[in-house]
Amino acid sequence: MTSCRKHAKNHPEMPTRLTRYILAEIMKIFVVALFALTILILLIVVGRTLLREGLGPLAIVKIFPFVLPIALQFAFPATALFAVSCVYGRMAGDGEVATVKASGISPLKILQPAMIFAFLLSPVSVYMSDLAVSWGRPGVNRVVMLSIEDIVYRKMRSQHSYTDDGFSIHVRNVSGKCLEYPTVTIHSGGEPMKLQAREGRLTLDAENETLLLELTDSQWDRGGSIKGLSPGRTEVPIPLSRTLRTPEQDNRPPRELPLRLIEVERLRQDARSHAAIGQLAAHTGFSILTSRPDAIIGQSGQSMVSQLEMSRRRLTKLRIEPWRRWAEGFSCFFFVLIGAPLAMIGRTSDYWTTFGRCFLPTLLMYYPLFILGLNQAKDATIPPYGVWLGNIALGAIGVILINRVRRY
Repeated sequence: MTSCRKHAKNHPEMPTRLTRYILAEIMKIFVVALFALTILILLIVVGRTLLREGLGPLAIVKIFPFVLPIALQFAFPATALFAVSCVYGRMAGDGEVATVKASGISPLKILQPAMIFAFLLSPVSVYMSDLAVSWGRPGVNRVVMLSIEDIVYRKMRSQHSYTDDGFSIHVRNVSGKCLEYPTVTIHSGGEPMKLQAREGRLTLDAENETLLLELTDSQWDRGGSIKGLSPGRTEVPIPLSRTLRTPEQDNRPPRELPLRLIEVERLRQDARSHAAIGQLAAHTGFSILTSRPDAIIGQSGQSMVSQLEMSRRRLTKLRIEPWRRWAEGFSCFFFVLIGAPLAMIGRTSDYWTTFGRCFLPTLLMYYPLFILGLNQAKDATIPPYGVWLGNIALGAIGVILINRVRRY
């Protein structure tokens, strides 16, 4: 063994060549697996959107670039684990690991390329997650919104009806762009309004994110009681549902905000929470001062309390969101931290057997702990960084496995 170590010392370039060799093997499998898994996820996501929205061929082509970062953020952890487990499982199964160790090179040096690869990949995964939120999902919504006119006409030609969150249209027939005897029910905001007409036509107002329904010789009723007739042409704006619109920044859920805006929005939400507290305190004090204690728990008081609770919940989510994004991104590193030594211990050249041994325990351990930490953080039971619970658990197990490989 002493002579092997002397041999390694006499050839200082061996660790460097070994690192390059392992990195090259990891990258070859990673690129191929990433391409295959990304294409699969793209087809699933686009296919689901196609079935749900009824997009045309041109819209499908336009939607692909926006779906790409969404697919990559899910593909990175699995493909990193697959590449590392395949390379180290094959090296251990073919006796390469034993040969390298016999030459006096530490097992930690063998694992080093995988750790470097995963550590550099993790920030890229975080960036892809942020890009999916700030550019991908809004882009998908934009393509769907711009295609809504074509979607509605296509569905009405085939099914003679179209239903959305905010409205529904039933027609007797569709001739070109002309809707014959349409019946339209608008149920977004207030009492539902039902319109019937001899014919109609739909156009998209992209600037105001509404559908303009032009009716000829229409009659309408609101709430089943107020009725009216409108001879000639009447234009009715139909607001699109929230799923198709780009929401205002102040109303966007934290999971839809890019990282660069979360801190700014958190400060704004903190100011809103303080303002809500002051408003509730003023309302309570004025009610006591005017000897109206019932007003404290009245409708206005309950509305203020509800507003304060919503503001606090959103503030908590804004505090959690950056921790969640980084935790999900660095799952690449912690997956590899377990996968590489576990593959070496398994000693099998079969790719899928090695990957199954590494992936299933990691999957069954990481995601339940991640969801547990996320839910506990949302309930303010644990701090926001509690979302790293799954990563910490994988890290602890990975250190134990690496120590076992080192002693083997």
